[in-house]
Amino acid sequence: MSPSLKPLNQQVIVITGASSGVGLATAQDAARAGARVVLAARSEDVLEAVAATLNAQGREAIAVTADVADRAQVQRIADVAIERFGRIDTWVNVAGVTIYGRLDEVSEEDSRRLFDVNFWGSVHGSLAALPHLRRHGGALINVGSEASELAIPLQGMYSASKHAVKGFTDGLRIEVERLDGAPVSITLIEPGAVNTPLPDHARNYLDHQPKLPTPQLDPHQVATAILEAAVTPARDVKVGVTATLDTAVEKLAPSLADRISVLQVPRQQRDEAPRDPAGNLFRPRGDGLTYGRGS
Repeated sequence: MSPSLKPLNQQVIVITGASSGVGLATAQDAARAGARVVLAARSEDVLEAVAATLNAQGREAIAVTADVADRAQVQRIADVAIERFGRIDTWVNVAGVTIYGRLDEVSEEDSRRLFDVNFWGSVHGSLAALPHLRRHGGALINVGSEASELAIPLQGMYSASKHAVKGFTDGLRIEVERLDGAPVSITLIEPGAVNTPLPDHARNYLDHQPKLPTPQLDPHQVATAILEAAVTPARDVKVGVTATLDTAVEKLAPSLADRISVLQVPRQQRDEAPRDPAGNLFRPRGDGLTYGRGS
């Protein structure tokens, strides 16, 4: 059956990765639209502060500290949401990390941890949400990237994880929407580069501080796409002209896309020494910031 999705002001929305960047922007915009929001991330103090700020503004928000790499902790997010609000209407998997470095230099431990967060975090969130979404209808939204369809040099493992998120999301959509006919809309969001703290939080193997290439999207542009998918069923959504063009070139002229990608290498590094090479891969470092340092 075709999913019938509620207006935002009638929804309970779960958002992972809500302590910074796109997750934070989505939480803010959803709450302002009248949704009741469940915020999840590893950074407990920051998350509690975000929820307190939203509640002080007359919104309704709760915080659940969780590492999405741990299935039990993700299940707890769902349990707390049901205990507090009685249902889940939309679940958004945003939580993600990245690593800057050549694939042959990044340690297996770091690569596996990235997959635990980016890929398995999306799997855990999806599987925790589905029983509730199947019961009452709703939206499951996974945040991928233009890197779900093309490779980014110096972020090869991030690209691999986002390819995996796309494969999982597409497979799940076929099984749930098409095979079962469940009243669940399953959407993959694919933005281009977004001005968030992601590169500042990255595990960094480079000799320079990493950055994202320009042009960059405003995180609230991605939040808008996410929240539109929460009320209007969509299969996949490219966010930004760059994402649309880059993925088109990858499909139509993949060898050309490879050559163009090489040009991204210098555009991913600042002319300064690394500030925090360990990043947030293994430790919480949410800072309550929606934006990064831009270009």
